[in-house]
Amino acid sequence: MAKRDYYDVLGVSRTASADEIKKSYRRLAMKHHPDRNKDDSSAGGKFKEAKEAYEVLRDADKRATYDRFGHEGLSPGPGGAGGFSAEGFGDIFGDVFGDIFGGGRQRGSQVFRGADLGHELRLDLEEAVSGDSVTIDVPTRVSCETCNGSGAKKGTEPVKCSTCGGAGQVRMQQGFFSIQQTCPACRGAGTMIGDPCADCHGRGRVHKTKTLSVKVPAGVDDGDRIRLSGEGEAGRNGGPPGDLYVEIRVNPHKLFTRDGADLACEVPVSMATATLGGEVELPTLNGHVSLKVPAGTQSGKVFRLRGKGVSTVRDARQGDLFAKVSVETPVNLTAEQKDLLQQFEESVQAGGEKHSPRTGGWLDTVKRFFDRISQ
Repeated sequence: MAKRDYYDVLGVSRTASADEIKKSYRRLAMKHHPDRNKDDSSAGGKFKEAKEAYEVLRDADKRATYDRFGHEGLSPGPGGAGGFSAEGFGDIFGDVFGDIFGGGRQRGSQVFRGADLGHELRLDLEEAVSGDSVTIDVPTRVSCETCNGSGAKKGTEPVKCSTCGGAGQVRMQQGFFSIQQTCPACRGAGTMIGDPCADCHGRGRVHKTKTLSVKVPAGVDDGDRIRLSGEGEAGRNGGPPGDLYVEIRVNPHKLFTRDGADLACEVPVSMATATLGGEVELPTLNGHVSLKVPAGTQSGKVFRLRGKGVSTVRDARQGDLFAKVSVETPVNLTAEQKDLLQQFEESVQAGGEKHSPRTGGWLDTVKRFFDRISQ
């Protein structure tokens, strides 16, 4: 039976563009695919006919031959322009279903995005809170300037890989289906370097330490990351560079610990100040403030100073400062001081719980505990 005109099969004119031919073929392939037309015995033939027409008309050389000589100018047979092979069936999924779902095969030399890099940036608390511009040195791989990233010696060019024909991938036949994998010869590049560049040894990239300025936003905290787009490793075969992720590490501070927008510190006070009351000078990141200590303040008491904390990159609200009082025990006393302290202790004990309510309460608790375990 005489074959139908390929243009008629696809429903396009003889002047149709490659995109028009592909679009029509996709529509017909989806319409007549055997898996979607199990009750229609003619679907398989229509599907095969559309595939055959597309295999010829998508190829510029085959199309030119067909336009000049018709079907007689083409060599039919399995795997040829007029045949239907397992490899052709694999092409259906690459050209039709791959396009539909955003995949598809890549033809010619493939490009590869550069790797992302990470860098640890250590800051003092003051730098993290106020923000700063910091200069960092990052070891990376950049495109070779001698060969412009091609990997070939100046004056030469990479040649098409003979194993994959420049596709970057090869097919392995397994029965009716074929499996596509990265070409082992060119490792997916699609090209081979015959005469490599002396500087990069054919890799297209060289090691280099880049100096970058990082703008640290005010309020960053330990573990935050700053992304510098395009500052990672250079891509291969003209691919885009990766990104650089700068991870913030805040050094421990001698006075403060930080919890989000809040700060905390420990304030040592003398026994006399805690007993009689008074004022102590308290440091903050914005200067000094005066903390009023009431008479009879116990060690461990926490005072909250509102608005004396910090802000974060996610919240402009100013946090609070929590000051924990630590009553300091006198050391290295003279004999006279010890005698005075002993007299003071005897005077306090004479007053009982009036002067030491916590001690009296604790002793009562201890007594009840031992009474229970002795029963």
